[in-house]
Amino acid sequence: MQTCKTKIMGVLNANEDSFFKESRFDIKEASFKIEKMIENGANIIDIGAVSSKPGSIEVDEKVELERLKNIVDTIYKERYFEKIDFSIDSYSPLVIDYVLNKGFKIVNDITGLANDEVCKISAKYNAKVIIMHMQNKPSNMQEKPEYKNVVLDIDEYFKKQIQKAKSFGIKDIALDVGIGFGKTLEHNLLLLNKLEYFKHFGYELLIGASRKSMIDMITPCEIKDRLPGTLAIHLESVNRGASIIRCHDVYEHYQALKVQEAINSIS
Repeated sequence: MQTCKTKIMGVLNANEDSFFKESRFDIKEASFKIEKMIENGANIIDIGAVSSKPGSIEVDEKVELERLKNIVDTIYKERYFEKIDFSIDSYSPLVIDYVLNKGFKIVNDITGLANDEVCKISAKYNAKVIIMHMQNKPSNMQEKPEYKNVVLDIDEYFKKQIQKAKSFGIKDIALDVGIGFGKTLEHNLLLLNKLEYFKHFGYELLIGASRKSMIDMITPCEIKDRLPGTLAIHLESVNRGASIIRCHDVYEHYQALKVQEAINSIS
């Protein structure tokens, strides 16, 4: 299947408490899900084993690695990493070091490189790093989040974390404003509206609003019914500068992005 210019990052979760159950997997079906995502047009597959939904608590990194080890070993054994790029959704040095040694190429860090060890390991493997903004921690990030100016505050955060990444020798960077991570609905909408502003850094922008609660706040609906709202956010984000879309529904995004590309290609 021909790939889109915009990169689609499909989500696979190895934890039982992932907020969207369709993104969860067990080892028996993991290979099938990976092959299906590749067939459906994914450019990247993002694998995680720790929930970051509001109110979730941290997991010991040894437990996290145990949840991931079999699927990571399968990816390496089957050479899936030669067909598609794999990303690790983690901020654990133990986990990140293990997967980068098994063919993974991207570190998706919701803490935005808070840990120096993550910086060192990412640089050692010459990995691409996604710096995401999150206010506080998943356990308390939605407890009355406040900003002086959400756009300028996150801009300053990116500036600081990019400098840190570069100081460790990290060269390949993408930025994620962190929709839903310590933000109200108004914050989320403003960041999406002003997304193009963050292009001034010169790095790719990632947006991941797949089936998030902001959709329910705009038009009340269950998680399973939030695909239309997800597509609306992601297509508009591409129009405003995003080039990596993190989503649960790969085929639907592939089709929507191809139609958008076709429309935009007519001058």
